[in-house]
Amino acid sequence: MGRKWANIKEKKAKLDANNSKVYAKFGIEIYVAAKQGDPDPHSNQKLKFVIDRAKTYNVPKHVIDRAIEKAKGGGDESFQELRYEGFGPNGSMIIVDALTNNVNRTASDVRAAYGKNGGNMGVSGSVSYLFDATAVFVIAGQDADEIMMGLLEADVDVREVTQEGESVVVYGEPNDFHAIQSALEAMGISEFEVAELDLLPQNEVTLTGDDLAKFERLIEVLEDNDDVQRVYHNVDLED
Repeated sequence: MGRKWANIKEKKAKLDANNSKVYAKFGIEIYVAAKQGDPDPHSNQKLKFVIDRAKTYNVPKHVIDRAIEKAKGGGDESFQELRYEGFGPNGSMIIVDALTNNVNRTASDVRAAYGKNGGNMGVSGSVSYLFDATAVFVIAGQDADEIMMGLLEADVDVREVTQEGESVVVYGEPNDFHAIQSALEAMGISEFEVAELDLLPQNEVTLTGDDLAKFERLIEVLEDNDDVQRVYHNVDLED
């Protein structure tokens, strides 16, 4: 899964480079998670997961706290979670997860992004069956064999543990996210480069030339949309 890890690294690096937009998107996601359940992350697993993700992107505590306080105060904004699936240039596939308070606006914007950049939106389920939901953890300065041994001793199942340079990447089932996280924390690992629930493609495609340029522009436009939270694709971006 090393090539898939290259895509995760690339995606995270792009988000890290645009802090203000990332903070705003996490603020909405935290607000929605807190409003839908208990505003206490200790009793709201979805909220805890979003906060843990936010910390890997260095979202400031005041942004997190403000979103939770807004939810506690009974903010009247209503958001819907939506997923759009479609096709980019030359066999590329793209999945977009959004949180929006205006479905018509978001659907129109996403459809336009596809259409103007060499792609087209598909129906629900048109490409998602070719992606696997996966829990992904990346830990710096660790040894893959030691991490695997610790997980085995904790009786936690994972799909794969790989050494990628000086980092260890752990792939697991989505439902095991918190079990894996707890086991890693029990090993004394409190900080993660990545702690995500991701959609990893079963097969990747390589784009070149004009196809690659159109694809990169399409991803840029989608990620720049304020309603779009996550974008997944099957293009191999490894050099």
